Amino acid sequence: MNADIKAVEATVRTYLDGLYEGDAEKLAHVFHPTSALTTAREDGTIHIVPRDQWLDLVRNRPSPHAAGLQRDDHILTIDLVGPTLALVKVKCQMPPRYFTDLLSLLKIESRWQVVQKVFMTETKPV
Repeated sequence: MNADIKAVEATVRTYLDGLYEGDAEKLAHVFHPTSALTTAREDGTIHIVPRDQWLDLVRNRPSPHAAGLQRDDHILTIDLVGPTLALVKVKCQMPPRYFTDLLSLLKIESRWQVVQKVFMTETKPV
Protein backbone atom coordinates (compact mmCIF):
# COMPACT_ATOMS: atom_id res chain seq x y z
CA MET A 1 0.00 0.00 0.00
CA ASN A 2 1.19 3.50 -0.82
CA ALA A 3 2.85 5.21 2.16
CA ASP A 4 0.65 8.28 1.73
CA ILE A 5 -2.53 6.20 1.78
CA LYS A 6 -1.32 4.54 4.99
CA ALA A 7 -0.58 7.95 6.49
CA VAL A 8 -3.99 9.32 5.48
CA GLU A 9 -5.67 6.24 6.95
CA ALA A 10 -3.72 6.65 10.21
CA THR A 11 -4.78 10.30 10.41
CA VAL A 12 -8.43 9.38 9.88
CA ARG A 13 -8.25 6.54 12.43
CA THR A 14 -6.88 9.03 14.97
CA TYR A 15 -9.84 11.28 14.12
CA LEU A 16 -12.33 8.45 14.66
CA ASP A 17 -10.62 7.42 17.92
CA GLY A 18 -10.72 11.03 19.11
CA LEU A 19 -14.43 11.29 18.31
CA TYR A 20 -15.33 8.11 20.14
CA GLU A 21 -13.10 8.83 23.13
CA GLY A 22 -13.98 12.52 23.27
CA ASP A 23 -10.26 13.27 23.10
CA ALA A 24 -9.95 16.87 21.92
CA GLU A 25 -6.15 16.63 21.86
CA LYS A 26 -6.22 13.78 19.33
CA LEU A 27 -8.67 15.78 17.24
CA ALA A 28 -6.55 18.93 17.48
CA HIS A 29 -3.56 16.93 16.28
CA VAL A 30 -5.25 15.83 13.05
CA PHE A 31 -7.25 19.01 12.28
CA HIS A 32 -5.30 21.99 10.96
CA PRO A 33 -5.76 25.11 13.15
CA THR A 34 -7.54 26.93 10.30
CA SER A 35 -9.97 24.07 9.61
CA ALA A 36 -13.72 24.19 10.07
CA LEU A 37 -16.71 21.87 10.09
CA THR A 38 -19.56 22.62 7.69
CA THR A 39 -23.07 21.23 7.43
CA ALA A 40 -26.48 22.20 6.06
CA ARG A 41 -29.19 22.72 8.66
CA GLU A 42 -32.73 21.48 8.19
CA ASP A 43 -33.84 25.02 7.31
CA GLY A 44 -31.35 25.01 4.41
CA THR A 45 -28.81 27.35 5.97
CA ILE A 46 -25.12 26.53 6.11
CA HIS A 47 -23.59 26.11 9.57
CA ILE A 48 -19.82 26.53 9.90
CA VAL A 49 -17.97 25.79 13.14
CA PRO A 50 -14.28 26.72 13.43
CA ARG A 51 -12.02 23.94 14.72
CA ASP A 52 -11.32 25.48 18.14
CA GLN A 53 -15.00 26.13 18.83
CA TRP A 54 -15.76 22.49 17.94
CA LEU A 55 -12.95 21.24 20.18
CA ASP A 56 -14.50 23.17 23.09
CA LEU A 57 -17.80 21.41 22.41
CA VAL A 58 -16.03 18.04 22.39
CA ARG A 59 -14.33 18.84 25.72
CA ASN A 60 -17.64 19.78 27.33
CA ARG A 61 -19.84 16.85 26.31
CA PRO A 62 -19.80 13.23 27.40
CA SER A 63 -17.85 11.10 24.93
CA PRO A 64 -19.67 8.28 23.17
CA HIS A 65 -17.34 5.89 25.03
CA ALA A 66 -18.13 7.41 28.43
CA ALA A 67 -21.84 7.33 27.59
CA GLY A 68 -21.58 3.60 26.88
CA LEU A 69 -22.51 4.00 23.23
CA GLN A 70 -21.49 1.29 20.80
CA ARG A 71 -18.64 2.22 18.52
CA ASP A 72 -19.44 1.82 14.84
CA ASP A 73 -17.33 3.84 12.46
CA HIS A 74 -15.97 3.02 9.05
CA ILE A 75 -13.65 4.52 6.48
CA LEU A 76 -15.65 4.09 3.28
CA THR A 77 -13.26 5.60 0.75
CA ILE A 78 -9.82 7.12 0.56
CA ASP A 79 -9.08 9.03 -2.63
CA LEU A 80 -5.46 10.08 -2.89
CA VAL A 81 -6.03 12.84 -5.41
CA GLY A 82 -2.38 13.79 -5.66
CA PRO A 83 0.81 14.05 -3.63
CA THR A 84 -0.67 16.69 -1.28
CA LEU A 85 -4.47 16.19 -1.45
CA ALA A 86 -6.72 13.39 -0.22
CA LEU A 87 -10.48 13.07 0.18
CA VAL A 88 -11.90 10.59 2.70
CA LYS A 89 -15.50 9.51 3.32
CA VAL A 90 -16.37 8.06 6.73
CA LYS A 91 -19.45 6.93 8.64
CA CYS A 92 -19.69 7.27 12.40
CA GLN A 93 -22.33 7.48 15.07
CA MET A 94 -23.31 9.07 18.36
CA PRO A 95 -26.81 7.59 18.64
CA PRO A 96 -29.35 8.90 18.02
CA ARG A 97 -27.23 10.79 15.49
CA TYR A 98 -25.51 9.10 12.56
CA PHE A 99 -22.93 10.99 10.53
CA THR A 100 -21.42 10.88 7.07
CA ASP A 101 -18.24 12.94 6.93
CA LEU A 102 -16.27 14.07 3.93
CA LEU A 103 -12.77 14.98 5.06
CA SER A 104 -10.39 17.02 2.91
CA LEU A 105 -6.78 16.45 3.88
CA LEU A 106 -3.66 18.27 2.77
CA LYS A 107 -0.09 17.16 3.27
CA ILE A 108 1.46 20.08 5.12
CA GLU A 109 5.10 19.93 6.15
CA SER A 110 5.17 16.16 5.46
CA ARG A 111 2.09 15.47 7.63
CA TRP A 112 -1.49 14.79 6.54
CA GLN A 113 -4.00 17.09 8.24
CA VAL A 114 -7.75 17.58 7.93
CA VAL A 115 -8.32 21.07 6.54
CA GLN A 116 -12.09 20.81 6.07
CA LYS A 117 -14.88 18.56 7.28
CA VAL A 118 -18.24 18.65 5.50
CA PHE A 119 -20.84 16.42 7.07
CA MET A 120 -24.47 15.45 7.30
CA THR A 121 -26.40 14.08 10.24
CA GLU A 122 -29.29 11.63 10.25
CA THR A 123 -31.37 10.34 13.14
CA LYS A 124 -31.52 6.76 11.96
CA PRO A 125 -28.77 4.37 10.86
CA VAL A 126 -28.00 4.42 7.17
